[in-house]
Amino acid sequence: MKKNVGSADKIIRILAAVLIAVLYFTNQISGTAAIALLVIAGVFIVTSFMSFCPLYYPFGISTRKKE
Repeated sequence: MKKNVGSADKIIRILAAVLIAVLYFTNQISGTAAIALLVIAGVFIVTSFMSFCPLYYPFGISTRKKE
């Protein structure tokens, strides 16, 4: 896997995941939408730590700085 997620992208993904978790645990969101958002938050966390987003790959998108 070639890394394609940059630093700013990682920070945004982690902040979005934390925000979703806070909304869920304070009962601001519930039901099916909450479960779907928690799954998305989990994907955000995993992709930010792996520095690889499978959705970016087929389109050739990379948010990493050129080395």
